[in-house]
Amino acid sequence: MNERTLLYVADPMCAWCWGFEPALRTIERGLRTDVDLRLVLGGLAPDSDEPMPAATRAYVQRAWDAVERATGARFDRRFWDECEPRRSTWNACRATLAAERLQPDSGLPMFRAIQHAYYLEARNPSLPEVLVELAGELTPPLDAGAFRAAVGSAAVQRALERDFALRDALGATGFPTLGLAEGDRLEVLAAGWFPAEEALPLLRARGLLAPAAEEAGS
Repeated sequence: MNERTLLYVADPMCAWCWGFEPALRTIERGLRTDVDLRLVLGGLAPDSDEPMPAATRAYVQRAWDAVERATGARFDRRFWDECEPRRSTWNACRATLAAERLQPDSGLPMFRAIQHAYYLEARNPSLPEVLVELAGELTPPLDAGAFRAAVGSAAVQRALERDFALRDALGATGFPTLGLAEGDRLEVLAAGWFPAEEALPLLRARGLLAPAAEEAGS
């Protein structure tokens, strides 16, 4: 672990985090080698087996519209006709942590697979079977049985609770949030969606970008 860590507090089923994805990829490419990127699962909505209420459905669909207008992100709105939405994201967060536990460096790919399935393929990541399918589509694929066991394990639940504790210690109240950890010191760098052209100067000013990325963003 490097001394400085860029914290990305997000939820795989948060539409604004989906809109932030291009900026995140730009940031990833530009980070210095002595700066780690740490995904912190924020937990947008707790566990629930209940169908999403009509008012919540309307709220989330309006959020998709707002994200699309602001960021240019695309959405497959067949989801609302073909799936039974639930206001529940913690299992998708656990799936991300389970993937990382089973195969190091698979957490962020799993996070992105959930986003892609949800927003572009009208697949419902609130359903355990969808998460198992996505784990099997990673490269390399994760074993279905091992993945199911990991998602439901006490170890992954503890990891999720540690992410929640880090989120709270940082003071992140919404997603996405970028934070910086330097030793025991935590600092919010930016909260809410913003484009890559705003992210790079912010990170450059803190000395977090490699020289090539600094030149590209100048």
